[in-house]
Amino acid sequence: MVAAVTAPACSSHLLFSTSPSPSRLSPPQLCVFDSRTVVSSQNIMCSGKKKHVLGGGIKCMAVSTTSEAETKKGKFEIQTLTSWLLKQEQAGVIDAELTIVISSISMACKQIASLVQRAGISNLTGVQGAVNVQGEDQKKLDVVSNEVFSNCLRSSGRTGIIASEEEDVPVAVEESYSGNYIVVFDPLDGSSNIDAAVSTGSIFGIYSPNDECLADIGDDATLDQTEQRCVVNVCQPGSNLLAAGYCMYSSSIIFVVTLGNGVFAFNLDPMYGEFVLTQENIQIPKSGKIYAFNEGNYQLWDDKLKKYVDDLKDPGPSGKPYSARYIGSLVGDFHRTLLYGGIYGYPRDKKSKNGKLRLLYECAPMSFIVEQAGGKGSDGHQRILDIQPTEIHQRVPLYIGSVEEVEKVEKYLA
Repeated sequence: MVAAVTAPACSSHLLFSTSPSPSRLSPPQLCVFDSRTVVSSQNIMCSGKKKHVLGGGIKCMAVSTTSEAETKKGKFEIQTLTSWLLKQEQAGVIDAELTIVISSISMACKQIASLVQRAGISNLTGVQGAVNVQGEDQKKLDVVSNEVFSNCLRSSGRTGIIASEEEDVPVAVEESYSGNYIVVFDPLDGSSNIDAAVSTGSIFGIYSPNDECLADIGDDATLDQTEQRCVVNVCQPGSNLLAAGYCMYSSSIIFVVTLGNGVFAFNLDPMYGEFVLTQENIQIPKSGKIYAFNEGNYQLWDDKLKKYVDDLKDPGPSGKPYSARYIGSLVGDFHRTLLYGGIYGYPRDKKSKNGKLRLLYECAPMSFIVEQAGGKGSDGHQRILDIQPTEIHQRVPLYIGSVEEVEKVEKYLA
């Protein structure tokens, strides 16, 4: 019981009193009273209700036993890509060498993101003047990004062979010993959008080493035909991928990765210069109402595919047709599909008999990611991850996205 209190000069006071209940589980009471009033001990007996006004100007509120600092404990907690990778290593999901490889890739992505953002200022837009192995004009940033990616992987000391979409042949990394991880990558997907500042991205896939395939490299860093076939054997079907991911350069820089146990997204925080975990175990919706096809090639498609797209545009009983969304960047279109559901497609046509997307550098890594998110990747007839590559720059048609949407297009093409 509290003795009578005489009001001091200040306008109000806080006073604690214990609950009259014998139960120790009841929280203490916080009483706020007007200092202009003299309060007797009887008036300070609080009701125990969350907010109650008694005679004499007293307001009583229950005080939580959890401090305000404890309730806000997680507000500023962040998990970076580095700390997340270390946790995966501690859990035995990956080893220390793979942690270093993925960290090196993330560093390459940070550098490329900076180059993309400053492309107009640094005069890195436009065409380089060269043509890559696919017969495509190389943008200046294609060449620079490829060099950045290659250098980061070389310096990691944990890669045996790296294969880039921009290189004619795979490159053996002389600084490391034989049998290390094999990394395939597209350093800058959607580079045709650079001049217009539209979304672009980098794609990568990581395979385990194969001791049965040893490339004997001298001073020449390139591989002959026999060694190229060796690399193809090492770069087995996408189902053998250990890890895959992409980095999207857009309004924010998003690094998405899977280690075969779910899909995780990290945003680059410009304040810290670190990728911060923002989404865990991403799951693609089972179906969706968005399709992403380059309908400029409509007249070059076969009739079955035309019928499929025509039916998507038909409102049907619901009165709502599918929405068309096409960026022209695989990373951008895929990321939207991953989050919202639907389907992305780059089919074969009369001009491109096998489509334009590369199996090793684009289709397999993206299909590995989408399957980890509960989706599906197909060439229209079979699972992308089951396709055995026969050449380094092999192209395949791609239909990727929500399970129901991909299965739907497969039925049309059957």
